[in-house]
Amino acid sequence: MADKAVPHFHNQAGVTVIAVGSKEFMCIGALPPFDHPHVFLDMGSETEIICQYCSTLFRYDPKLKPGTAEPAGCVWHDETPDKTAKAA
Repeated sequence: MADKAVPHFHNQAGVTVIAVGSKEFMCIGALPPFDHPHVFLDMGSETEIICQYCSTLFRYDPKLKPGTAEPAGCVWHDETPDKTAKAA
């Protein structure tokens, strides 16, 4: 299965600022099942953006690799089993 093209970040820890290495990404708020609607955020030419649902401040850091964050635990990887996979 291919990785997501758009990185997803969460703020389960409730940190003040999340530094991200991408200017376009999805915010999910908290971890499922307590997540908010997954919203696409695009910083454009800016270096900061606030999620309109959870008020998390995301700050672009060009030193970070795309798809990464600081704190690193704020990157969300959907580990839901593939529902299209057939049982062996």
